[in-house]
Amino acid sequence: QVRLVESGGGLVQPGGSLRLSCAASGRIWSINAMGWYLQAPGKERELVAEISRPGTTNYADSVKGRFTISRDNAKNTVYLQMNSLKPDDTAVYYCNMNVRPVGSVFNDYWGQGTQVTVSS
Repeated sequence: QVRLVESGGGLVQPGGSLRLSCAASGRIWSINAMGWYLQAPGKERELVAEISRPGTTNYADSVKGRFTISRDNAKNTVYLQMNSLKPDDTAVYYCNMNVRPVGSVFNDYWGQGTQVTVSS
């Protein structure tokens, strides 16, 4: 069974930085795209950033120039470096991976979510 575990959320002042990590574990054959989504209270989950296996990235307009997504394929891990944080970035952040477990087909998996709060 594939499991995604996130870490790195917390409380930070406006203008500060946080780094989120998400590691996949289990019997994994391959991972295609990895991504980060956020969900603010009362709103739908939305894409923050995504990265393909070769490293092509895509960002929401609201985070371009402030956030950087990266991945370590050897560790089955995706990162989100968040700089110049704003109160509007406050949300629960979820990682998502398109994973092919050993003996199975590709499916999307989600982490449990990590709270990011930007406040003075």
